[in-house]
Amino acid sequence: MSEPADSGEPPPGLRLTTAEWGLWQAFRNGTEHDLRCGEAELDDPNGDHPWGPERTVRARVIALLLLHGPPPLLGRVASLHLTGASVTGCLDLAGGSVEPYFELRSCRFEDEVRMPEARVSTARFVDCYLPRFDAARLTTEGDLHLPRCSIPEGIKLTDATIGTDLLLNEATVGSGRRTRAIAADGVNVSQELQASLLVTDGQVSLRGAAVGSSLHMFGSVLRNPRGRVALYAPQMTVDQVASFADAGRGNAPQLYGATPPTGTRYDFSTQGGTRWRTKHFECTGGMVLDDGRFGSSLVIENARLEMQRDQELSLRRISTPELTFTPQLPERGLVVLSGASVEKLMDRASSWPQDHRLWMAGFTYAHAIPKEGHFNVRERLQWINAATAEYAPEPYEQLAAMYRNSGEDTNARIVLLAKQRRRRETLPLPGKVWGVLQDWTVAYGYRPAQAALWMVLLWLTGALLFEAHRPTALKDGEAPHWNATLYALDLLLPVISFGQDTAWNPAGGYQWIAAVMVLAGWVLATTVAAGATRLLRRQ
Repeated sequence: MSEPADSGEPPPGLRLTTAEWGLWQAFRNGTEHDLRCGEAELDDPNGDHPWGPERTVRARVIALLLLHGPPPLLGRVASLHLTGASVTGCLDLAGGSVEPYFELRSCRFEDEVRMPEARVSTARFVDCYLPRFDAARLTTEGDLHLPRCSIPEGIKLTDATIGTDLLLNEATVGSGRRTRAIAADGVNVSQELQASLLVTDGQVSLRGAAVGSSLHMFGSVLRNPRGRVALYAPQMTVDQVASFADAGRGNAPQLYGATPPTGTRYDFSTQGGTRWRTKHFECTGGMVLDDGRFGSSLVIENARLEMQRDQELSLRRISTPELTFTPQLPERGLVVLSGASVEKLMDRASSWPQDHRLWMAGFTYAHAIPKEGHFNVRERLQWINAATAEYAPEPYEQLAAMYRNSGEDTNARIVLLAKQRRRRETLPLPGKVWGVLQDWTVAYGYRPAQAALWMVLLWLTGALLFEAHRPTALKDGEAPHWNATLYALDLLLPVISFGQDTAWNPAGGYQWIAAVMVLAGWVLATTVAAGATRLLRRQ
């Protein structure tokens, strides 16, 4: 195809139709070329109504205008604005450099759009039917917008570089004969990736994607009935917030986006505009966000997760200052947080699986705050039990450290006591017996008040026994005045002496009773002293 002359006339032999000639002039003028008839049903690019030659434009003409277009009219900027056209043939811009801005709205493409290795300024396909969109390694200086488009054979954006925003709001994307609906491994988006109200049939792959601002998937529906994973996004980096949550009134500003003419137009109000509807984020299949880095927060809020038994919501080794985890409880599948690192965990008790479908070995967090309702220490212990089919000390120690750092020493001791009781289940019979004895007497040292109560009971019991059976003096005439209460206290308290225990000599079985009281006194007094030390240190 030859390059057009500077006169702005189309090349000889191109034989433009009336619709194409109008587009040619509109390009030079920088104005919109609208081929719609004005009836919504007939103008629907996804409809069955045929569009005649008066609305047909060849893809080669569009490519010619974008790659080697005529000069603009004086005082104008050349750009392509085409609305309501049937585009025949394959729009192939592969490897090309497109300088003019172009926007195609409500167009019906006969064949795929190919833009691999291309360089463009800003490209917008709005409310179009595209059989397939292939733009691997595409580079844009500005936006790439595909809102409200129907793309049954999928999108390919592998290793693409988007200068500002990537917009997929309200798009419907299939996978055709492939496994992936959206293949965007390694995509780099300088600002926002907006994919709210997106509907996909097939895997969405964002492995190694980098988003310079935020990732929004409000109200999106991701389905992959033919595979294990619906969203595959390991090693993803989002500099601010990644949201997988409801689309509703509260986040409408993010949904409408920074460019309203090409943003979402979803009507959240019911007829009359008095109530607001909420559309849930839904994922049918696994979600993999392993090794992700989220600079501000990761939000999985009120999401509906439909998984099979061998599928996972996998957050292995993610790192984020804040994790909001309040999805609806998945009936099947695993929730995996192994190795994840979070500063603040905001969650809901009813969102965590309870039947050993939660894995969180090595999961660390500094604060755990219930996002909704209550989440007391007893429920936290059930949370840990659900995550440890076999005994593991790390989850208990992590929870205890969180409570201790928050100044809740009582809750920390409850957790550590539960840890010892859980550990006891793994011991052989002698260890179990010894553990029960420790638990029954001093609660493994974590309940000093219980040890103090035992001391009081032993003191009173010993005083009554030795009052009834007074021991003989070691040296006649040198023993102090007999006091059974002080004698029993002298036996129980280590270090401190009132002079009673060294002056009297119990005989027979009472000698053994005295020995038991001395040993019990050392154990119980040490436990009480340790508890007092912790209290003073905390104060």
